[in-house]
Amino acid sequence: MAGLSLLLAGCGVLGGEDVLPEGGIDYQLGGAYPPPDGVTTVVRDSTAEPAPGIYSVCYVNGFQTQPGASESWLDADLVLLDEDGEPVADPGWPDEMLLDTSTDTKRGRIAQVLGETIDRCSEAGFDAVEFDNLDSYLRSGDALTVDDNLALAEEIVALAHEDGLDTGQKNAAEVAQRARDEAGFDFAVTESCAAWAECPAYTEVYGSDVIAVEYPGDLDDAGTNFDVECENPDVPSRFVLRDLDLVEPGHPGYVYAEC
Repeated sequence: MAGLSLLLAGCGVLGGEDVLPEGGIDYQLGGAYPPPDGVTTVVRDSTAEPAPGIYSVCYVNGFQTQPGASESWLDADLVLLDEDGEPVADPGWPDEMLLDTSTDTKRGRIAQVLGETIDRCSEAGFDAVEFDNLDSYLRSGDALTVDDNLALAEEIVALAHEDGLDTGQKNAAEVAQRARDEAGFDFAVTESCAAWAECPAYTEVYGSDVIAVEYPGDLDDAGTNFDVECENPDVPSRFVLRDLDLVEPGHPGYVYAEC
C-alpha cells in the first residue's frame, strides 16, 4: 500500500487531486475494530495493524511522549524541563510530557527515535502517518517556539516520505499554511474544528484533504450539534462524530456518526 501512497501523494501535490480517498472515515485510536460500511479511511494507533484494504493512517505522538512511555525519553534527556528541572507535562494529558525541540541536536535525536516508529508503520502496511501535538509549544511556557516544532516536523515528515507514507498535520490551525509549505504535510487531521470554528483554516490550505473529528461535549459547549454542523458549508467533506475516548463498538460510551 505504501507504493499507492506515493502515487496518491504525488497527485495531491502536482495534479490537484486528493491524497485521501473518497468515502467515509473512522478514528479508532481507542481500539481497532472492523470499520463501518462505506469507510475508506481509518486512523489507528501505531501499535495496531492497518485496516485491510482500506487507506490506513498510523497515529504517532510526534511532539509529546506517549502515556506510560516517558522513561526512555527522560533517560535520553529529550523531555522539556522547567526551571526547577522537572518535566513539563501537557495540562490536559498529564501523563504526556513535552519533547524538547529547542535545539538542532535534540530535534535530530528525537527524529531518530520517532523514525523507528515511522518504519514500523510502513512495515505494517499503513499508507500514512498522523503526527500529533504539533502545537505543544503553546504548552511550554515559551520554552519552545513554533519554529522549533516546525523544524522537527520537517525532519519527521521527510522520514515518513522516504518510507512511502503520506503525512498528516494534527490540529494547530494557526500554522496550517506553514505546516504544509515548510514541513511538507500532505493532509490535515483536526479535532473539533466545527466546535471551535476553525475548519476553514484547514480547508483553505489542504482543500478536501482534511479529516475532521468532532466530539459531542465540544459541540455542546459551542451551543451546536453534529446534525447542525453537517449542514455547515465550512466543515470538511470528511467529517465524523466520535466519543472522546474513541472506544470500540459494544462499549456503552461508543459514538459514531457521519453526515
